[in-house]
Amino acid sequence: MSLEKQAKIYVAGHRGLVGSAIWNNLKQRGYTNLVGRTHKELDLTDQVAVRKFFDEERPDAVVLAAAFVGGIMANSLYRADFIMQNMKMQCNVISESYAHGVQKLLFLGSTCIYPKNAPQPMKEDCLLTSPLEYTNEEYAIAKIAGLKMCESYNLQYGTNYIAVMPTNLYGPNDNFHLENSHVMPAMMRKVWLAKLIHDRDWDAIRSDMDKRPVEGIDGSATDEAIEKVLSKYGIYNNKVVLWGTGTPLREFLWSEDMADASVHVLLNVNFSDIIGIEKYSSVHYGAATDGAVDRNHSAGRGGAIPKLGEIRNCHINVGTGKELTIRQLSELVVKAVGFEGEVEFDASKPDGTMRKLIDVSKLHSLGWTHRVEIEDGVRRLFEWYTKA
Repeated sequence: MSLEKQAKIYVAGHRGLVGSAIWNNLKQRGYTNLVGRTHKELDLTDQVAVRKFFDEERPDAVVLAAAFVGGIMANSLYRADFIMQNMKMQCNVISESYAHGVQKLLFLGSTCIYPKNAPQPMKEDCLLTSPLEYTNEEYAIAKIAGLKMCESYNLQYGTNYIAVMPTNLYGPNDNFHLENSHVMPAMMRKVWLAKLIHDRDWDAIRSDMDKRPVEGIDGSATDEAIEKVLSKYGIYNNKVVLWGTGTPLREFLWSEDMADASVHVLLNVNFSDIIGIEKYSSVHYGAATDGAVDRNHSAGRGGAIPKLGEIRNCHINVGTGKELTIRQLSELVVKAVGFEGEVEFDASKPDGTMRKLIDVSKLHSLGWTHRVEIEDGVRRLFEWYTKA
């Protein structure tokens, strides 16, 4: 199934890190009939509002890139929000997509779905084989539910919903708010502000605080108030304190690469390609009074048909297949920012999962490989941040 250039595509989360990049990637490919709504315009946790939106717009395809996200601190503080908000959004968008006959749906998850002690690099098949990392368990469970919804709708109703699981993402439109940002943007902003405090460049500091206030403190506050609130996040005069030991290994993917991979999957990959059934049709639990099942499948693996075996882990890992330590990442950030101060690691704070590298062989087999390497990406992110 291919999408025509005039197809109406709804990008949920089109202002976010990945959603905005997917929006731009689609436009560059000639897909201009795009639909987006800000959170203020459409609350995806509101079932009635989501149904009304689908009634009015009737998109041909949906990209579900909207999510309630954050780093270790946010995951620890807002556990109920992380599971409930994400589950509501997913349930509403996926169920209404089915009810309104959406041809293709792309669901974006996260590699935090994998067990804490999963074998490295993590293949799709290691899902649900052992316990999750506790610090982001709620978010992970929500995303597992989302990919299972896609898988289950495909098996029961013959839909074409694909789930992609990106590794740690970074890039233009990243979240640099210190209270709930991910590791790279948080680290970059901390190092930048520590440099500015040392340089006594208060115009730049106030401009930064106006764009992204910290605990309600913006650029109108006194120097003392700004320095006091920043110190709570490990930002001092020419010194930065980062959480953990610096030894965990992480994989990072440039957001525009993620967008390109997502659009590649949206346009070129079908559920039948993933499960290895050449002429995948559908398993319809229809209106027949005897609950009869339409078993129109060719030979291959099948989920709802016992003789064809089980279908699971149909999601696709998206990443680079490369990793570096948090300490090495800090060195790249320090170099990009031009910081000459001290970077200290607070080992009393949690590290999170010690290693999280994904196996991207399935993605490569489907025809896509990353382009932007981490050294270039960190430099490009800092350039974007200082101009935004």
